[in-house]
Amino acid sequence: MSNLLYTLAVILIIFWAIGFFAYSAGAIIHILLVIAIIAILLRLIQGRSL
Repeated sequence: MSNLLYTLAVILIIFWAIGFFAYSAGAIIHILLVIAIIAILLRLIQGRSL
């Protein structure tokens, strides 16, 4: 489950980067970035290795 969470976070960060440079997705892409950062922080807090 945590591996899936990490993969989802990476995908969301990639989508955010694409949206940031394309200026087409608006505020939704930034919400996705926040969700991705939260997922990564949860993984780091749990202390599991990548």
